[in-house]
Amino acid sequence: MAANQRGVTVWFTGLSGAGKTTIRMAVEEKLRAQNYALEVLDGDIVRENLTKGLGFSKEDRDENIRRIGFVSHLLTRNGVIVLVSAISPYRNIRDEVRQKIGDFVEIFVNAPLAVCEDRDVKGLYKRARAGEIKQFTGIDDPYEAPLNPDIECRTDLETLEESTEKVLAGLKSLGYLNE
Repeated sequence: MAANQRGVTVWFTGLSGAGKTTIRMAVEEKLRAQNYALEVLDGDIVRENLTKGLGFSKEDRDENIRRIGFVSHLLTRNGVIVLVSAISPYRNIRDEVRQKIGDFVEIFVNAPLAVCEDRDVKGLYKRARAGEIKQFTGIDDPYEAPLNPDIECRTDLETLEESTEKVLAGLKSLGYLNE
């Protein structure tokens, strides 16, 4: 563990295909190289384990985020840096989790819907547009962008390196990383 490490939850939110996991992985690699103690909670992996059985109704999505937030809080208060990448489409539940955790940095991974659809590696937007997937965020379910994110990465305008450095610089300026 890096000396004098402060716990923090770093919450990457944005549409599917915006680049949340890509940036999170790059940040993770840099932090691990500096011996920070960290854990990763990725939305897809969490849904296979911690929140298995939850659907995609607003209530189930909120419960999914509450559970991720609960685990994040436990780790954060014990000095761990928690990297969360989850669509987390609803502003009020993200704000609720922020209030409970305290040490919380919201990263808005922002890309226009058209760009996210172009990057659609899993074919989810295509299936949602065809009516095969219901309540898909950005298509027939809303995504409520953060009003005042701590950091915003515009992945349609920035390189991965620029977004990664923006996150690391923001964490340093907020006192979570050593100089």
